[in-house]
Amino acid sequence: MKAALLALLIREFRLANRIGGGAAMGVVFFLILVTIVPFSIGPDLNLLSRIGPAILWIAALLATLLGLDRLFQSDQEDGSLDALRMGEAPLELVVATKCVAHWAATCLPLVIVAPLFGLMLAMDAPALAGVTATLLAGTPALTFLGAIGAALTATLRRGGLLTAILILPLAIPVLIFGVSASAAATGGTVPFATPFLILVALSLAAAALAPFAAAAALRAMSD
Repeated sequence: MKAALLALLIREFRLANRIGGGAAMGVVFFLILVTIVPFSIGPDLNLLSRIGPAILWIAALLATLLGLDRLFQSDQEDGSLDALRMGEAPLELVVATKCVAHWAATCLPLVIVAPLFGLMLAMDAPALAGVTATLLAGTPALTFLGAIGAALTATLRRGGLLTAILILPLAIPVLIFGVSASAAATGGTVPFATPFLILVALSLAAAALAPFAAAAALRAMSD
């Protein structure tokens, strides 16, 4: 079973970089969103540095949604999802493996480039470190929550918008605590550890529960 899951992980990582949602597309989309904001609010460096964490988190959230609709849809279209259902590995582990591959291909590059893009928003070193740490801790939650929406829309031809509508409300707590922890890294009344640990807990809870919800949705879809 371990060999099958490892082969699936490698396959999904390769497919994620070929089909929409690869690292290059996510990073370019991330860059576009970060670049647009200074043009829209003006060259006020103090304002940009204050809202920088929120801008990076919103951009990362939207970039994470890229390719989520294809997480199960392509397998549904070519029939490989039926083979995965009947394979030796439990469907929950299959979902978790696909989520890990999607996170590594889409979200991890965003975490890596976030400090560079943060410099465009006049953020200082503590703020850059805080945003990077919170994105690393919080983006897994976005991916696993996205798997639920992707499973519910796997049979739809153009389910990308519906997936985003389903996932965005669930992602609000992750966004709130991610921005709060990033802002706390630069000082304030709330210590950094409090929202950061809540963010980690959200990711762990999503990783533990979302594969079961997504697998149940995929099984219901096949009935």
